[in-house]
Amino acid sequence: MMYKPYKLGLHNPNLTLKEKIQRLNFSYFFLISLLAAVGVMMLYSAANGRWDGWAMNHAVRFAFGLAVMLVVSLFNIKLFLRYAYPFYFATLVLLIIVEVAGHTGMGATRWIDLKIIKLQPSELMKIALVAALARYFHTTTLQNIETLRGILPPLLMALVPAFLIILQPDLGTAVMLLCTAGVIFFVVGVQIWKFVAVGGLAAVLMPIAWHFLHDYQKQRVLTFLDPERDPLGAGYHIMQSKIALGSGGLFGKGFLQGTQSHLNFLPEKHTDFIFTMLSEEFGLLGGVIVVLINMLILALSYSFAVRTTSYFGKLLIIGLTTNYFLYVFINIAMVLGLLPVVGIPLPLISYGGTVMLSVCASFGAIMAVYINKDTNLGRE
Repeated sequence: MMYKPYKLGLHNPNLTLKEKIQRLNFSYFFLISLLAAVGVMMLYSAANGRWDGWAMNHAVRFAFGLAVMLVVSLFNIKLFLRYAYPFYFATLVLLIIVEVAGHTGMGATRWIDLKIIKLQPSELMKIALVAALARYFHTTTLQNIETLRGILPPLLMALVPAFLIILQPDLGTAVMLLCTAGVIFFVVGVQIWKFVAVGGLAAVLMPIAWHFLHDYQKQRVLTFLDPERDPLGAGYHIMQSKIALGSGGLFGKGFLQGTQSHLNFLPEKHTDFIFTMLSEEFGLLGGVIVVLINMLILALSYSFAVRTTSYFGKLLIIGLTTNYFLYVFINIAMVLGLLPVVGIPLPLISYGGTVMLSVCASFGAIMAVYINKDTNLGRE
């Protein structure tokens, strides 16, 4: 697979606003809105039938996120390409500010308190890194990628923010960042032996890295391997999650009827373990429907990449879609006990402002590339 360098200009004329609106994929917006509606419904249940608080805030945040998604979708992709590096470095500065003067909550320093909202720069970095890598690989060649000099800059682009995020500490987000970068590296043609070499090095360093983990992170790994070792302590979350999932059966106990969640046995029911509450109230059927909606969103997103002419656009969609996939996969696998508990929310359904904003902005960027799918970025 050969890569050709490009410049920031466009060959074909810009689309008018009317043409962009006509090219919007409203099925895509509908599926996203459907998941957000499920989130509002489950947060209403989590608050024991109250709109004020979680449910209402979630609805307002999604309304704002939907507006952001629509506005971003009408951008010209030339802007994404032109400002990919400035956005990345600005977000990197925000991560440094978190280390110096960040807001601490639940034992971690991950936010910048802006008084109106608490901004989590690590969520923005998931978009910024994808855009920066997409621009880098868009303007280089396969021959350059095959050299150490060519692969070192994008590798540092991923490792530096991942290191800063680990310091917060937020191992789950750092892993997501590196996995997304890894997928982009694979797509652009980085040789397989390099992935094998990195994997081997990671395996060798794993015993050393273990000693640098925080105690609670070690407990999460040990609890994942044996949840019953401390059922009232470190294993409490996952044990209660499994009980709630199993008690839901095929069709669930009914809306607002979940015992584990409404009797407060299930922790973090409005954030990380909201899928568990949903499955308890609507059973296996409800959980499968949510998974299927997410699969449709992912399938549409990847299909947009296939139909996009610009290489930068393809990489941008693949990276952002992979990031969304990791959100969904890690959260559901976590509450099922298939992965350690790492504090990754279920996007559009779990309660959280920065995640909602970053996910909606990602969908907007994906739609913008799709709208401009016939746009060819000019060669240098």
